[in-house]
Amino acid sequence: MTADLRPTRPDRLELGEGIRWTGTQVVLVDLLAGRLLTAPDDPTAPLKTLARLPVPLGAVAPVADHPGAWIAAAGTGICLLSADGTLDWLARPEDDAALPMRMNDAVADPTGRFWAGSMAYDADESAGSLYRVDHDGTVVRVLDGITVPNGPAFTADGRLMYLADSARGVVRRYPVDPVTGVLGTPETFVTVDEGSPDGMVVDVEGAVWIAVWGTGTVRRHLPDGRLDRLVRLPASRPAGVCLEGDTLHITTAHVGLTPPGRYDGALFTARVDVPGTPTPPYRLTAPRRPAAAGEPS
Repeated sequence: MTADLRPTRPDRLELGEGIRWTGTQVVLVDLLAGRLLTAPDDPTAPLKTLARLPVPLGAVAPVADHPGAWIAAAGTGICLLSADGTLDWLARPEDDAALPMRMNDAVADPTGRFWAGSMAYDADESAGSLYRVDHDGTVVRVLDGITVPNGPAFTADGRLMYLADSARGVVRRYPVDPVTGVLGTPETFVTVDEGSPDGMVVDVEGAVWIAVWGTGTVRRHLPDGRLDRLVRLPASRPAGVCLEGDTLHITTAHVGLTPPGRYDGALFTARVDVPGTPTPPYRLTAPRRPAAAGEPS
């Protein structure tokens, strides 16, 4: 599948990322600017700012039973963002890192846990980690030694997680225990020789849509890893993808491009044959425990 796509909205984002369909709205971020945005139903309308944070904002998920509230991978950690804009930091585990760090992509899984990656500002090798936020708000580092984590993306049953290490050109697939959130031994799902795998989403057939940074393409890979179809964009840096039913939304970036092209940083949409489902919310089911002495807060 190829497409001659053109954006219909006027916006151009520096680093458009973290796009999600919540079931009621499409949300996305302009990562380095710390902006949380939503896409109005009118496809020609400009994006609307929902919140602006004083730190980079990687991605969010809605908080179940708390209208207008979000859990966010932001700055050096994870916070809750209330409807009035108040930030409540659950943890800032990258505050004391040896290198300047920031959070990157993040998503909630079907059980309601939140998973978020971190990376060095300069993408130093192996400096990044993956964190899991449990239902009580506890933040746990579950993987380290990643350079640029993107995704993660989960199958509908929550038993498989796809995680890209973009700088290394690889997407790995991890078994997940949906009861405990513990990861099993990974296997290589896809290796990208040109460009870098970035944001991902899994459709109802278990295929994985991958934005491939630097190539102007989004690729659908079947569960066995085979390339099934390809969407081409007139923008070189696709960074995030989501499925609103049978509509594929794609964010792009113009960061680092001198000069950027006409469509770099635009939001694109394309119709696809296989739909997706809304991103799950984060489920905070127990009061957050206070941080113990020596723990990040």
